[in-house]
Amino acid sequence: MNKSYTFGVLGGDMRQVYLSRLLTADGHRVFTHAMPEAAAADLSELSGADCVIFPLPVCSAPGLLSAPLSGADQPIDPLLDLLHPGQLLCGGRPDEDTRSRFAVRGLALTDYFALEELTVANAVPTAEGAVQLAMEQLPVTIHDLPVLILGYGRVGRVTARRFSALGARVTVAARRVQQQAWARTEGFGARPLPLSCNGLEQFQLVVNTVPAPILGREVLSQLSPTCPILDLASAPGGLAPDCRAEFACRVTHAPGLPGKVAPVSAAGYIRDAVYGLLSATQSSPRKEDQLGK
Repeated sequence: MNKSYTFGVLGGDMRQVYLSRLLTADGHRVFTHAMPEAAAADLSELSGADCVIFPLPVCSAPGLLSAPLSGADQPIDPLLDLLHPGQLLCGGRPDEDTRSRFAVRGLALTDYFALEELTVANAVPTAEGAVQLAMEQLPVTIHDLPVLILGYGRVGRVTARRFSALGARVTVAARRVQQQAWARTEGFGARPLPLSCNGLEQFQLVVNTVPAPILGREVLSQLSPTCPILDLASAPGGLAPDCRAEFACRVTHAPGLPGKVAPVSAAGYIRDAVYGLLSATQSSPRKEDQLGK
């Protein structure tokens, strides 16, 4: 990017830390808030930033900026009070409460995680992180392992390919018959969602990518007691609420893997997405209003 901008990078995990470094290396002026390293600038400077980048997710609880590295609660309202509608404001997966806090102040928040280029890129470290977790938990090789992947969206597709590349015998469970057909063309087994219980005992690893409670008592009771379940879906995950007390010990809930296993790569994906948004706002004066919708 040829033009130099002023960025505010607020809260978040190691993705935000590395993002601030990448932006600085690109020649931009960057100040941070609610991070463990580097003294943060005076928050009044937020009003002068061309772009303010919130974390993914934006809030950890209603009214609290997601800032796990800061060591303290970080209210978001004082930050929003310093912003104005002329700025590009970006954040990942804002919930309705977060959006309403922006909207009441006339601020448009762009969900960068809704951008196709970012979600596709994030599928790679998510899939690689799933392989890493599986290797840590399994007493056997991935090679020749019967693996069941729940969901065949972006993450499910890349995850199935990664396990298959290591020699796993992959079966995909998907809702749409078109997804099941695509899975078969990739050489995977395919079965429908919701899951029937027939044949579940054969699988030695289950990887869920569906953010819905599809892992109920009937399904879980048919899986082998030694079968690890990796839940990659965002909260609340795939485990049915009435099963959490009994089966939680068998499920590894692992959302946000890109920020844990490949934060530098994940930061680069966010940077590139933000650059694209900045280019869009510069090329069209009215584009900014459209981005917040």
